[in-house]
Amino acid sequence: MEVLSLRRRGRGIRQIGEGLGTLDREVFEAVAEAPSPLIDAVMPRLTRAADHSKLWFAIAAGLMAFGSPSVKRGATRGVATLAVTSLLTNQVAKRIWRRERPNRGIVPLSRQTRRFPTSNSLPSGHSASGAAFAVGVGLENPPVGLGLALLAGLVGMSRIAVGAHYPGDVLAGFGIGAGVAVLGARVVPPIVEAQAPAADPLRVDTPTRPDGAGVALVVNPASGGGTGARVIDEVRESLPRAEIVELSGDDDVVETLRSAARSAEVLAVGGGDGTVAAAAAAAVEAGVPLAVFPAGTFNHFAKDVGCDTTAKTLAAIQDGSVAMVDLVCLNEHHMVINTASIGAYPKFVQTREKLEHRVGKPLAGIYAMFHTLRREKSVRICYDNKILQTSLFFLGNSTYLPTGFAPSRRTRMDDGLIDVRILETGRRLSRLRILTALAIGRLERSPLYHELRVPEFSFRSVDGPTLLALDGEVGTEVTEASFSARYRLLPVFRPIA
Repeated sequence: MEVLSLRRRGRGIRQIGEGLGTLDREVFEAVAEAPSPLIDAVMPRLTRAADHSKLWFAIAAGLMAFGSPSVKRGATRGVATLAVTSLLTNQVAKRIWRRERPNRGIVPLSRQTRRFPTSNSLPSGHSASGAAFAVGVGLENPPVGLGLALLAGLVGMSRIAVGAHYPGDVLAGFGIGAGVAVLGARVVPPIVEAQAPAADPLRVDTPTRPDGAGVALVVNPASGGGTGARVIDEVRESLPRAEIVELSGDDDVVETLRSAARSAEVLAVGGGDGTVAAAAAAAVEAGVPLAVFPAGTFNHFAKDVGCDTTAKTLAAIQDGSVAMVDLVCLNEHHMVINTASIGAYPKFVQTREKLEHRVGKPLAGIYAMFHTLRREKSVRICYDNKILQTSLFFLGNSTYLPTGFAPSRRTRMDDGLIDVRILETGRRLSRLRILTALAIGRLERSPLYHELRVPEFSFRSVDGPTLLALDGEVGTEVTEASFSARYRLLPVFRPIA
């Protein structure tokens, strides 16, 4: 009885297989015999573009040149997955599953390709490569991966339309390519950018100021290569009742800002981030809101609060649009609006930013890291009861994105956290290990990389005073530094959606 049961089961499986094979051939014939000028015009060109994966390599080059960090990681993962899939499909799968190519005699001549493949039909190599690339990219950036998946589906359809494969071959190719990509994600997991949850912005009721009444603007006309002078002109035109204090080289900037804050209802400032940091401290001391005009070189704080143009700041003042943002207090008296660093981090950023527009941020970051680690001395610091050696230390006000040692933006500035990132350079072969991890995009998983998000952070320089850079400018030498996040301390004029 058991033998008969096995025979019946085997016969049933064979019948299912034969039925699927018949369906496969019938679908192929239906597609081949369907009259369609659109298919005749598009499908042969698409299948030729995908020959030898030329289409996917061209797309990967474009993604690497113009994509975001996640898109660039996806392009790298997609190409690597495609290479493994192509080897597996052509050298293994096609030799195991022997299936003759379809009869292309029923395919219109206008659809047929000049060169007809002679290898086994199962599975479709074009389909496998397309699925591998699309899923590989999608693991790092799902929206781009979805678009590529649709394109990969069209490539698979083109293989049926030109008579190169049965539909079953295409489906098998899709399965192999997607399977290799998923297995690859188990070996090298995709990076998920951290997005810390935060409360809604805290708005502050502030009167509208259509003519700038009660606003005092402190600005250096020469700042930002003349940007300060243009800010003055625009403010005079849009806010005629605003008081404008023009700084000169002999003025005490801190005292001028304090004086303006004491006599005004709104303190406005135009200058670099160092000047903005001093204005923030003066505004907190006087209990008035701050308005920031982008009149410096980089204007990181102005950009992150949404005031990357003079027009946006003017509109926020006129509309009375104010929200609270965090500050970081250093040693109970100095306010930090953006970043603090020790070691060579400022030089690392300068080198990277000089090159990234020419060679892209990944290559620029690798070169800047190599240049910095090779030339700069390390500093030994003690924090959380442990001592480590570092030449690259970054501390930011609120959470920066992305993870890794290239923090570039803040989506929120009111999460009550300090973002700390440290590269440890005192271990054996640490520089080589750091550069290797950076090159393959896995720096954040290296044991030499430390990333913290905490409300307070302090360190001690083990070997004596070390230079501390604050908001992009060289600060003072410190032996001990204590940082604390001041949650929603400063009211700032900014656009609020």
